[in-house]
Amino acid sequence: MAMLQEVQPDRLQIAKAYVQEVYESIQARNPGELEFHQAAKEIFDSLVPVFAKHPKYMESGILERISEPERLITFRVPWVDDQGKVRVNRGFRVQYSSAIGPYKGGIRFHPSVNASIIKFLGFEQIFKNALTGQPIGGGKGGSDFDPKGKSDGEIMRFTQSFMTELCKYIGPDVDVPAGDIGVGAREIGYMFGQYKRIRGGYEAGVLTGKGVGYGGSLGRTEATGYGVVYFVEEMLKDKGLSLKGQTVVVSGSGNVSIYAMEKAMQLGASVLACSDSNGYIYDRRGIDLATVKRLKEVERKRIRDYVLEHPHAEYHEGCAGIWSIPCDIALPCATQNELDDRSAKTLVANGVKAVAEGANMPSTLEAIEVFLEHGILFGPGKAANAGGVSVSALEMAQNSMRLSWTFEEVDAKLHQIMASIYQSSMKAAREYGHPGNLVVGSNIAGFLKVADAMMVQGII
Repeated sequence: MAMLQEVQPDRLQIAKAYVQEVYESIQARNPGELEFHQAAKEIFDSLVPVFAKHPKYMESGILERISEPERLITFRVPWVDDQGKVRVNRGFRVQYSSAIGPYKGGIRFHPSVNASIIKFLGFEQIFKNALTGQPIGGGKGGSDFDPKGKSDGEIMRFTQSFMTELCKYIGPDVDVPAGDIGVGAREIGYMFGQYKRIRGGYEAGVLTGKGVGYGGSLGRTEATGYGVVYFVEEMLKDKGLSLKGQTVVVSGSGNVSIYAMEKAMQLGASVLACSDSNGYIYDRRGIDLATVKRLKEVERKRIRDYVLEHPHAEYHEGCAGIWSIPCDIALPCATQNELDDRSAKTLVANGVKAVAEGANMPSTLEAIEVFLEHGILFGPGKAANAGGVSVSALEMAQNSMRLSWTFEEVDAKLHQIMASIYQSSMKAAREYGHPGNLVVGSNIAGFLKVADAMMVQGII
């Protein structure tokens, strides 16, 4: 035992040096890709105890291989607007890891999309997908196209052009895209129609997030939002708490945010605030979800219009101020790096009990450190928002079997998956010396599953 205690510090230093060396090589090889660097840093730091305990992963170059995409595709997307003018956008698809299954990850349409963002999302997706327990690898895609303000005809023409190129690289057993920011049921429908038109067959499993009438799964719309709340439920349960009577603040007002609010309300919480890219609303009586759903899902209006129907509520320009509202539970569900260390300190000072990420990397590294230092229950995105891809995998299974499950069946499976993700993350955190740290635990649990598959498949 004494010998082991002498060796362990040396192994730890070797592992730290190895991780730092690989991280520096990523920075050098991918200059200016700050979002990708951030995602890599957060994951790499968590994996030091794994390499110290299992040097075989270092010897096999697992970290070097897993952090380099198997394939990064960039392509031109020309389309014609309603005035007859030719427009050109850039399309991306990163096929990051197929170690445990076909590439799986959403498509994002947003002006901010670039190679760095697609790679950070795809890299995170590897570990998120592994945590679900489903046989799916990691991928992501998108374009710098902005669907806001575009007509249905413009969006159809753009998505058809996008799929005309993307269809060369995807398939039910190769790469299965889904929706993400800017890509909902409308966009998925147009893409599926174009894929079918080009390929000349009905391959339902090529996309997930489809309409229920043509191969989609009941519960997919609600899955990410519901999953976040199920994850929070597990965190609270371990502390003898529940959602009943808790106050909640949710950033965003898109699909994830709306259904996180819905499930939180169903479980007895009061949701006080939500936002969009212009600002946020605060309703001390509790958000009227029916109004938000109609404004955002049907009328496609801005969140500020909420106060026209609920004049007692407040609207504030700018998004960051939403974290100044005292709450028990904070759910950042909008976009990356929306919650910084200053906002994190404000939440802590106001007595927040739990924070769970409904978006991908919405908290900066500094904000996460604040939460962990103060003992706040923190659910990282790759664990807490895995509900969407979990039900996407269930949609793939239903497509393969040519059947459909009821909403209740899908929801029960989702609830079980989220509880399992929480438990496996907690177990990994304990086993590797960071009890209760779900950032470390989820990274390690996801990594080990993929790394072990890579080890047995050889150097590929």
